[in-house]
Amino acid sequence: MRSPALKFIAALLFVFSAALLPAQDWAKAALDKSPRHREYVRIKHGDRTVQAFVVYPEVSRKAPVVVLIHEIFGLSDWAKEMADELAAHGYIVIAPDLLTGFGPNGGGSDAFPNQDATTKAVSGLSPDVVTADLDAAADYGKKLPSANGKLFVAGFCWGGGKSFAFATHRHDLSAAFVFYGPPPAEFTSITAPVYGFYAGNDARISATVPATTEAMKAAGKKYEPVIYDGAGHGFMRAGEAPDANDANKKARDEGLKRMVMLIDKANAAATTHVRTPVRAGAPPSKTAVAAVPCHPAKDAKDAMVDMAAIM
Repeated sequence: MRSPALKFIAALLFVFSAALLPAQDWAKAALDKSPRHREYVRIKHGDRTVQAFVVYPEVSRKAPVVVLIHEIFGLSDWAKEMADELAAHGYIVIAPDLLTGFGPNGGGSDAFPNQDATTKAVSGLSPDVVTADLDAAADYGKKLPSANGKLFVAGFCWGGGKSFAFATHRHDLSAAFVFYGPPPAEFTSITAPVYGFYAGNDARISATVPATTEAMKAAGKKYEPVIYDGAGHGFMRAGEAPDANDANKKARDEGLKRMVMLIDKANAAATTHVRTPVRAGAPPSKTAVAAVPCHPAKDAKDAMVDMAAIM
């Protein structure tokens, strides 16, 4: 009789201990199990050097490049795990740490003492420096021997807004993916299709979609937004967490599937088409689902590989 009881208690302890783990231990654990080659490179441009996390797919052909722009929480364990997951679908993923050099003692994202300090630092980044860093990451990726010339950009949260903004600047993009990020001030210079992924319970961002749709249509640009009902801001991360609710899980699964499909399609045509925002899954609803707070863990420090060493 004791054995079943002990097993039950052990199971409870496991559940409770898992709930008490730092918010992104699950992401780091998943990354540690990955079989894919990943490395840190130092990319120099002008008088600045930005560190980037690079993950390669296990494929026998040349692959498209995805520049991944992290959330307002810096290059977190989740951002790295997301990069690895995209690489699993056959893409070279380059995730620059846009806080490189701006942390304590000249460090990057993993040098900040807490989430609040990281958030303040990302919020204060110069848009020009961010754009230059993204350009450097994109240029680096396109020059890799295993790259096939296709270039995509994907950003999440704060990075979603930067992805949209990068599309106004970078004209060799095959597509830009905007995950719950705000739109830029102007749209006329965009040449790539822009695909939006928004949360139904995130009015701060999703309320901008109708006006953005009209502005992109007026500018003759391709913009296809999807709003995932019941999901909260950050659902690509929150939907993967051990305590994810059903709405965030569903939005994450559908969002990732859509993104992979679009990249695989490699739709770089210059045609312009705008769709009215659609709701994924069931008809629009106002079902209340609590937003999942953002609690990224502090990244572990990793060794950096100088770009010159792998060129």
